[in-house]
Amino acid sequence: MVATSLPHNTDIAVIGAGPHAMTVVTHLLQKRQQLRQRLLVFDPSGTWMQQWQNQFAAFEIPHLRSPAVHHPDPNPFALRQFAQSRSHELYPPYDLPGTLLFQDFCQELIRRWSLQQHIVTAKVIRIEPIKQNLRSRFRLWLHNDQSIVARRVILATGGGTPQIPDWVQQIASPYPPEKLCHSCHVDLRHLQLHGETILIIGGGLTSGHLALGAIARGAKVILMSRRNLQEKLFDADPGWLGPKYLKNFWAESDWQTRAELIHNARNGGSMTPAIMTQLRRAQHHTQIKLIEKCQVSCATWQSNSWQVSCDDNSKHECDRIWLATGTKTDITAEPLLTQIIEQYPIPTAKGLPVLDSHLRWVGSELFITGGLAALQVGPVARNLSGARMASERIVPALRKPSLSFSYQ
Repeated sequence: MVATSLPHNTDIAVIGAGPHAMTVVTHLLQKRQQLRQRLLVFDPSGTWMQQWQNQFAAFEIPHLRSPAVHHPDPNPFALRQFAQSRSHELYPPYDLPGTLLFQDFCQELIRRWSLQQHIVTAKVIRIEPIKQNLRSRFRLWLHNDQSIVARRVILATGGGTPQIPDWVQQIASPYPPEKLCHSCHVDLRHLQLHGETILIIGGGLTSGHLALGAIARGAKVILMSRRNLQEKLFDADPGWLGPKYLKNFWAESDWQTRAELIHNARNGGSMTPAIMTQLRRAQHHTQIKLIEKCQVSCATWQSNSWQVSCDDNSKHECDRIWLATGTKTDITAEPLLTQIIEQYPIPTAKGLPVLDSHLRWVGSELFITGGLAALQVGPVARNLSGARMASERIVPALRKPSLSFSYQ
């Protein structure tokens, strides 16, 4: 749907069209088909999963890190059934779906659940809470100065702003922007890198994918991590998917302590054993230098290359610097929510909002899924498994009038 043919209002507005949005919409439609006519999904791309697919293609990621049971369909076995004739696209050790297989599966979901008819091609830039006949509503302001009123809103934008190290801010000399950028702006498909040296900062899976992509294009890579590289199959222990760890997590009433538990469970970035094996092979062939427990202290752009000094007194010269330093989640830095925070102030812990048990912003009918819901969902909130866990909390509050928020 183009924004020009927008209705004046809608019952449920979903902001974002990635895997979290798709998960909550399929779970909602499974429980209440009648809501189909009262649901709109806003995304600037005008299509489902666009950003996800772009990122996987840009980093040339061959398969997901999550096993085949984690995906947006309510039936946990749907992806395995879909892959029956394509079992070679499920990678060991836990049937990790190949990127193309997962994309085809999502396209099948879009078709089967008729999801495309709900999409509005528009970017929501502001959520304005409004009081209307004693009931709370939201006006969603779009990039083209149009707006629509929604009774309930689900924020499913992924979220997080790129983390930029302090030394980047200190660079005095002007430099071409493509010579130093955050990983979210790197697209391997469009780069000629033969003969270049690239410094990649970060020890997570993104840095591994970028390193292998650069090596495949004939570059030499220096991969620098501020601590020893961690090797893990998953970014958080599978115990966080069920009661093993979550029982104690949910019993913890101090929000700051919960935020610490989330931080420690994710414990920065890590590489999968398969990626580490490829990096060590490349190291053996002198295509990559792995530098651990080291941080950049300053960088200068001089005569078409970077001169980099580190806190261990080492010096390096390179043609490009890529910052695979992840994103930081902070509700107060989310421009969409400025007016919500003013109207409905709620406690936060380490930038995460304290939501109710249905992932609802207390005092309103705004629901949040993704990394911002971690205080309630746990450390896997941003993952595909977290999308399912969030949907199981949000959907009952949307379909049962007894669970809707009371404004009286």
